[in-house]
Amino acid sequence: MESPYDAGLMWFRRDLRAHDNAALFHALKACRQVHCVFVFDRAILEPLPRRDRRVEFIRESLLELDRDLRERAGSPGAGLIVRHAIAIDELPRLARDLAIQAVFANHDYEPQSMVRDESVRDALQRQGVAFHTFKDQVIFEREEILTRAGTPYSVFTPYRTAWLAKLDSFYLKSYPVRAHAAALAERPPALRLEVPDLGTLGFESGELRRIGIATGASGGRRLFEEFMARIADYQRARDFPALKGPSYLSVHLRFGTVSIRELAARAHELANGGDPGAATWLAELIWREFYFQVLANFPHVADSSGRSHSFKPAYDAIPWEQGEAAQTLFDAWCEGRTGYPLVDAAMAQINQTGYMHNRLRMVVASFLTKDLGIDWRWGERYFARQLNDYDLAANNGGWQWASSSGCDAQPYFRIFNPVGQSRKFDPEGKFIRRYLPQLARLPTRDLHEPWAASAQGLAAAGVELGTDYPAPVVQHDEARERTLKRYQIVRKAAR
Repeated sequence: MESPYDAGLMWFRRDLRAHDNAALFHALKACRQVHCVFVFDRAILEPLPRRDRRVEFIRESLLELDRDLRERAGSPGAGLIVRHAIAIDELPRLARDLAIQAVFANHDYEPQSMVRDESVRDALQRQGVAFHTFKDQVIFEREEILTRAGTPYSVFTPYRTAWLAKLDSFYLKSYPVRAHAAALAERPPALRLEVPDLGTLGFESGELRRIGIATGASGGRRLFEEFMARIADYQRARDFPALKGPSYLSVHLRFGTVSIRELAARAHELANGGDPGAATWLAELIWREFYFQVLANFPHVADSSGRSHSFKPAYDAIPWEQGEAAQTLFDAWCEGRTGYPLVDAAMAQINQTGYMHNRLRMVVASFLTKDLGIDWRWGERYFARQLNDYDLAANNGGWQWASSSGCDAQPYFRIFNPVGQSRKFDPEGKFIRRYLPQLARLPTRDLHEPWAASAQGLAAAGVELGTDYPAPVVQHDEARERTLKRYQIVRKAAR
């Protein structure tokens, strides 16, 4: 069949792979020649810290994507055009310079990205260039899963039931990009530039290799295959941060170096075969999509200005701690100086590696909001800066879950006991000792609450509270009572 366009432009964003890529597939089918571009968008990069591991992850993944495109095209002149510019200016410029008739991209659901895409669409339209976008980073998007009343879901379990009922082989089918790779175009000589290094972009290395973060589609593939070998144990191991329980694929899902269709297909197959670990992991993938549809269908939770609001409006009236005292407590939380070892070890993990175990995300979020009484949005913003796998939908949803302000969140009176969580999920203290080496010599019975250890025990372990490790910034039982009073405004509003 004749291609409707002579020249197209594939715009990579959070889909940094050449295989099973919806927009790339459609571009190759629709165009006689397809150029490929990635824009290091200055509008996104400029507010970031100069040592941002995510920029390094993208840069390393682009090196592999460029190689993959050239290999599929069978020509060293093909490959990726990489620009460092403002995307809403650069896309129309490239389209004009390359005589492009249509630009192809995959959907991006974040509010600010949608505003950007509309600006690009308008600019391209003024040049007579089409802009086509496709579903790629989820199995079901926006309003594809609705209640019988035709409304979006706000409770996870019935959403999961409907998601699984609708799933079939059509939604899990891969896009055969390689079959159409002959349409990949030669880059003009002036655009055959190497992927810029971090220094050129104005960033420093976050030492991804030192902390063991695999990049690119090959890194995602290795992690996926390694996880498949132990997925049967996922249901048991996933809650224990000292164990190798998680898939560690979240950063690859965030930047699209793995295909959600491939992951969900394998998990679904194994779950149908009776694998409890696969069924649990598939449910986690569905949680990810649940939060995407919440962001799409209830846009007040995070608007295009960057402001977040509670899914349940009554929770925006909660009187959170304010002023200098709140800032001091928040700084202690950020820096891992709360005096609660599991909380502090978790914060050391995110600060040192950009990763935090999912169970610990719940623990530290509950501690910030319900022990320290600090607005969940402060923690949401901190995670947005620190997490390698930061994704607005999941981050917003997770923080609202922990603070009880979101849809299908834990009840406000459910308050994690940080010591109880520590004893249950790090019973031997292996995780704590890894990230808080100053406590390593404490006996396990004292490790979870060192303030309760005897003076002799602390001295024998070389620990002086207030010097080597802080005393607790709050008493949990007292904080719990303050939280129940703080949330009374919600209970009154529900009457």
